[in-house]
Formats: sequence, C-alpha cells, structure tokens
Amino acid sequence: MSEPISILSPLKPHNSTCGYCGDPGKRSEAKSNYHKAECMAMQLSCRVYQEMIDRGWRRSGTYCYKPDLKRSCCPQYTIKLDALESQASKSQRKLLNRFNRYVIKGGSGNADDPMDGEGGKGAPQTGHSKGKGKAVHVFNLTEDIHASETRFLGEITAAHKFEVTLEPSSFSEEKFALYTSYQKEIHHDDDKSPSGFRRFLVRTPLVPQPIEYPDGRPDHLPENYGSYHQLYRLDGELVAMGVIDILPDCVSSVYFMYEKKWEKFSLGKLSALREASLAKEIHDAGVQRMQYLYMGFYIYSCAKMRYKGDYAPSYLNDPEEYSWFPLEKCRPMLEQYHYACFAHPEHSLKTPANEPGAREAPACEYNRGWINAIFPKILFQSSPLQFSTM
Repeated sequence: MSEPISILSPLKPHNSTCGYCGDPGKRSEAKSNYHKAECMAMQLSCRVYQEMIDRGWRRSGTYCYKPDLKRSCCPQYTIKLDALESQASKSQRKLLNRFNRYVIKGGSGNADDPMDGEGGKGAPQTGHSKGKGKAVHVFNLTEDIHASETRFLGEITAAHKFEVTLEPSSFSEEKFALYTSYQKEIHHDDDKSPSGFRRFLVRTPLVPQPIEYPDGRPDHLPENYGSYHQLYRLDGELVAMGVIDILPDCVSSVYFMYEKKWEKFSLGKLSALREASLAKEIHDAGVQRMQYLYMGFYIYSCAKMRYKGDYAPSYLNDPEEYSWFPLEKCRPMLEQYHYACFAHPEHSLKTPANEPGAREAPACEYNRGWINAIFPKILFQSSPLQFSTM
C-alpha cells in the first residue's frame, strides 16, 4: 500500500508562559517556554509522524510543535519506554493487583485492603506456596492487565463489570462530560468548551493505515495505525479515557483523563502499564517493529512530571543528534545542567540560552531549508508543504 502524502503549513515559532514551573494550577508570569519550530498539519502519514516524534516533536490536535530546549525554562526531552523489556515495579504491581481485586471480588478498593498476592483469571502460578493451600502469583503484565476485564474472565463472575475498548478518536457527549469533569476537579479549570475538546483531543492529522498482522489480527487489537480513544468503563460508566496514537514503532500517549471519584486507584499509572502492554501485544502478534511506549516529554525540572521515569527501562532522546540514551545515565547530567546534551556533554548549559538582539526570522525562511532540517528523508513536493517518505 502506498504511503499517504503528508501536508502541513509551517508556523513562525513563538514563546509562551509555562505550565510546569508556575504555582500549582497556574502558569508562569514570564513567557519563558520557547518553541524551535511549529506547524499546522492538514494530514500526516503515521510514518512521517513517527519520524517527527523521534526528533522531538509532539502534537496537540493538528498543531505540532518542537520545543526549544536550550532557551526554555523547563527543557522537555522526549521519553520512551521499552515495552518488550519493561518490568513493572513492586508498587505498580500492587496498584494493578488492588484494582483487579476490587473488580473481581468487590470491597472498598482502599490501599489497606488485604493484598494476598492472588491474580485474576488466567494469572500464572508457581508451585511454591505462600501459606497453607495458597500459590504465589507470578506477575505477567499482559495477563494481569486484562485479568479483570469482562471479555477475558471466562466463567468467573466478577463483582463489577470492567470493560476497555479502543475506538478511533471521535466526539461524544459522554467523552466531553468526562473531560469537563476532569478539568474542573483535577485542574480547577471551568472554562472548557466542546470546540476546545475537539481541537485538543479529537481532531488528528494522522491518516489511518492498516497494521499488517502476519497471522491475523487478535480481536482486541487495533486494525489500523492512527489516533484512538481508549475507553475505560466500570459498571457501564465511563470512568477514564486515554488518547493515544498507534504508530509503526510505538504507542504514543497523548493525554489521559479520569473521574476524580476513582482517583484512589491511580488510573493514570495503570494506563501507562496498559499502553505498554498494548505495544507488546501488537509486537507479539507479529508486528516486529512495534516495541515502545512514548510517554511524551520528560521534564526533570518539574517534580510532578518525573513520574514517567518510574517506568523502566526508559530512554531520553538527545536534543542534538536524536539518538537515545538510558534514563539512568542521563539523570546525573540533568542534575548538573539546565540544558543537557547527552551525545555532546560539552554543549550542555548551566542556564537557559540568552539571545538578546537575535533577529526574528522572516516568514520566507520557513521553506525547503526549514523542512529539510526538521524532517530527514522527506521529499518536498509543492506549496502548501506536501511530502512523502523516500
């Protein structure tokens, strides 16, 4: 199948206030967050967007941007998790086990509920006992992530009905109600409109393209690459939703929202495990290139964003050579420098780059040279910018 043409309109990069270094719920007073490049994407092939995020880009709806790490107050490094080698931590396993317990056996779901180590339906067991007549549960991410889902329970009767479905991104009043509740209760933001929700989390420039499963597609896995909403329903109620892009090499996490009353289950942390499992399941179904979960940006200077480093093994994208470095080897440099270049440590900076008097680039400079610098192996065709992979 031929590669879809990608069409975008470059924008002039700008700077804005920062949502990472201000007081909780507020943005910085100074416009200290800089972009190196921006564009509006009319349509993108999934392969082109994969190459973009491998060079530090990210999308918000159809708007795509590349942060300027040298100048910004809070440098943003692209982070990816190796889903094939990922090992859930003890605390992550406990969170998943507690949620599965609640769905299958009921109870309060509180953290102090008994944690006897039992898994859900299909969880593997060792031959060793933990107390009389009780087998020790051996954690398996793919099996445990589905252990409490209705479609995987078989003959087990659960206390609650838990369903996870994956559908192409689209608008519904149910999704919008969840979004407004999340913004109000978690981010204390009441000014949300359906048009803003559509622009931010529904519209996508990605053109769906078939995923080639060599031995057929398992029913619960996606048919196409593209943009999706992953819906979490408990007893019929939409309690959470993940916005994800499924690309040739990865599952890319865009956004996650949940109802506050289910906050005790740390659904955001569980969603990362589920998305990593999705990447692994697609790989195990024969799509060998699928290996990673991209978790957006890792912002070391912002404590609330460091949780992404709790998933291992993770890697950071070098901002100059776009090669990948293990997170544990990057941390010492992130502690020492404001801007860290892992491939060339001598390029690292103690403070944000200051460019007083730097000229503003005229619009005519956003042309073929701009596009070749940002997208390697892209064929420029015409204006507005259209290209396909070579």
